[in-house]
Amino acid sequence: MLNSVRVKATMAHRYIAVIPAYNEEASIEQVVRLSQRHADVCVVDDASTDRTGQIVPGISGVHYIRHARNTHIPGAILDGMRYALEKGYDFCITLDAGMSHDPESMPRFQDHSHADLVIGYREKKVNVPFYRKVLSWGGNVLVNFALNIKKRPWKWRHLKDVTSGYRMYSRNAFKFLLESNMQSRSFDFHLEALANIHAAGLNITEVPIVYRHSNSSLRWRVVGHALRTYARILFGKNLPGGRA
Repeated sequence: MLNSVRVKATMAHRYIAVIPAYNEEASIEQVVRLSQRHADVCVVDDASTDRTGQIVPGISGVHYIRHARNTHIPGAILDGMRYALEKGYDFCITLDAGMSHDPESMPRFQDHSHADLVIGYREKKVNVPFYRKVLSWGGNVLVNFALNIKKRPWKWRHLKDVTSGYRMYSRNAFKFLLESNMQSRSFDFHLEALANIHAAGLNITEVPIVYRHSNSSLRWRVVGHALRTYARILFGKNLPGGRA
């Protein structure tokens, strides 16, 4: 009976999984087909040079967006959100194309349709290099501090995983991001999106996931982007209600 109630509640909303993909021929079909069990799917091919662009259009029911040049995570996710807004979806779920995020975990997110942003915090990490764990930990400490700096210490809220890209955005949230002046360049999109949603006072919650490290496009340049975005978050630059 409880499962039946949950399924009916889920079916009352329209969900779309937005999957940014760059040279993911080895895993893209598996990710798409597993995601289709729980949501419609939009793959944003960010100028792949492998067979990704041949595989995805051959999968029935998938909306395919092809970028002529590489726009990185912000361009890919925002284009997927524009499609979701245009087609009237209620929720947009973003996940990795390399099977780092398990599509079968989507129902955990869908159980929180009251929230504007649901973050999948990495409760269990598989094959994650030590330096990546350190970067995630450091980012979590710094961003939580920046998000809470205006509050009194006893009112601080600690988010478990601010850098996770496995997320669900409500229509209210992704419409808000599309109307915002987003300046992120790469993985820092996840920090900027969180900061904007937090500053706007929208509802944020988290659910546990298993994260399996598969590949990484992390470069020191990407870390530099994250540090610049962190500085903007810390000082309220270009954020709703920011101090400058």
